[in-house]
Amino acid sequence: MAGGDPVNRTFIDDTHLSCYQINIISSTFKRTPSALCVLFYIFFSSVSAVTVCGNFLVTIAIIYFKQLHTPTNFLILSLAVTDLLVGFVVFPLNMEFSSTSCLYSPNILCNVRNTIDVTLSTASILHLCCISIDRYYAVCQPLTYGTKINVHVVVIMIVTSWFIPVVFAIGEFFVGLNLEKCDESCIFALLLTTSFFLFYFPVIIMLCIYLKIFLVAQKQARSIQNTNCHSKKKELTVRKVEGKATRTLAIVMGVFLMCLTPFFLCFAAEFLGDSSVPAEVFETVAWLALFNSMLNPFIYAFFYSWFRSAFRLILSGKIFQGDFTNSKLV
Repeated sequence: MAGGDPVNRTFIDDTHLSCYQINIISSTFKRTPSALCVLFYIFFSSVSAVTVCGNFLVTIAIIYFKQLHTPTNFLILSLAVTDLLVGFVVFPLNMEFSSTSCLYSPNILCNVRNTIDVTLSTASILHLCCISIDRYYAVCQPLTYGTKINVHVVVIMIVTSWFIPVVFAIGEFFVGLNLEKCDESCIFALLLTTSFFLFYFPVIIMLCIYLKIFLVAQKQARSIQNTNCHSKKKELTVRKVEGKATRTLAIVMGVFLMCLTPFFLCFAAEFLGDSSVPAEVFETVAWLALFNSMLNPFIYAFFYSWFRSAFRLILSGKIFQGDFTNSKLV
């Protein structure tokens, strides 16, 4: 058999966590289930469950408790619904139609998966941008915050955060169906536009806003220190305020960049570089990008004490034993 037709021989170029084998002759994938593959599905099924449960808790808490009915929390609610759908829809689709398999062997189901992935992931990123804008007015312009950020404005933010990704994804879906008709310059323009509007532009906005928030928070803390007696207690309070602001902003931007930057760098290298990115590397960073949806509830909700109080009431089952909608959450 060794001297047979090379086209009929299996040439293995790379693997997808021992779940697939790539035939470099035909550029197709073949499933090769293994123990490592089973562990892979168990792990990401668990991550999917955590993502769904965490965001479901946030959703129930904001809807049920009236104290949490604020414009800011409505943004967090919409973000939680977005990330919940990522865990409930995108994670299972990615396990069935991986980024690497779709890269080597694209089909209509891959286009559907990509459309849903782009819609929800972009919606999640735009929600994060809207939350950063909300925090900017809350910290930098507190006197006008109530008029600048109200329910009407938040509704517009939420609708925009969903409308833009849906339109963009539908356009990408139809482009994907006719990608073979697109030349290199067309593909380059499409990828450049996609990367810029889905990642780089939102990152620039968020970095600028959070830098401004941090500088204003520092200035406010120093102002408090200068207008009060320079006691050790006041100095410790100021340091605590500065430290909390620093940690919060570092966590917000750190997790966001940690999860999404590797994917978009590999995305650019795959299509614009001279050599292709190894399949396992591309697959790893693609999954890492989705992890942001699992971590968002911990960053934007679990961080606040009133959310933790709400979660305790929900998980203990007390909300089923009486009316706690008007409970004071501390």
